[in-house]
Amino acid sequence: MPRTRKLYIGGSFPRSESGRVRPVLDAHGEFLANAALASRKDLREAVVAARKGFESWSGATAHGRGQVLFRVAEMLEARRGQFATEVADAEGLSLRAAADSVEAAVDRVFWYAGWTDKIGTVFGGVNQVSGPYTCHSVPEPVGVVGVVAPRESALLGLVSVLAPVLAAGNSAVVLASPDRPLPAVTLCEVLATSDLPAGVANVLTGDPAELAPWLASHEDVDALDPTGAEESLRARLEDAAAETVKRVLDVPVREPDWNEPPTPKRLRTLTDLKTVWHPLGQ
Repeated sequence: MPRTRKLYIGGSFPRSESGRVRPVLDAHGEFLANAALASRKDLREAVVAARKGFESWSGATAHGRGQVLFRVAEMLEARRGQFATEVADAEGLSLRAAADSVEAAVDRVFWYAGWTDKIGTVFGGVNQVSGPYTCHSVPEPVGVVGVVAPRESALLGLVSVLAPVLAAGNSAVVLASPDRPLPAVTLCEVLATSDLPAGVANVLTGDPAELAPWLASHEDVDALDPTGAEESLRARLEDAAAETVKRVLDVPVREPDWNEPPTPKRLRTLTDLKTVWHPLGQ
């Protein structure tokens, strides 16, 4: 029987509260599976789970977060054959090209995992001041980040936007690609069996045009990455985010080439600098 893929909220795989599903087709129009259509209630529950997950994840050591992400990359690599098949079906690629895309996704997670214990050194530091004290700037995670995942790149694009959120110590609520959600759901199976705390990453399948405005306006979401939002939706999201003074990542209107080497830009955007003044000799 065709399998209905579920949501990923708080470390579990619940059915959508709405009871709605939609068929997922491959690049040639052939039926692959059914995927849940998340509702506003599902989104609210995902945000609650993300806030709880943020408390434990942001409080972990940078080294500890890096080890968890390294483990995620290893588990992703162990299932590269399954991911290659799903990416090939979703994006209409040859199996070889899809396998290359999966390898790039594995490398991307490894790359961001290596950054976890370097963020403080690169973005923080001791500031020069005139007086009997020192001034230290320390980067801290922003909080709960809402992510509209790329529509075209089902796996590489997804990990390219999710990995920096997690590496910086944030938690995430991700709206998966509406037409190519299956690699995202399989990635959730990897996350669920890794050491990533429940609620740190939450993934919803459904219609971004329906869910993204509510994600942008939610008062307990601290930042928004609209990478996968269509141009006609961007203005609505920015207006909704402004109502709660939410940070909105500056991303290109068109989906970028995810094969390009990553930069630390997303890590910097997803952190705040906390400045501490300390008297000398004490």
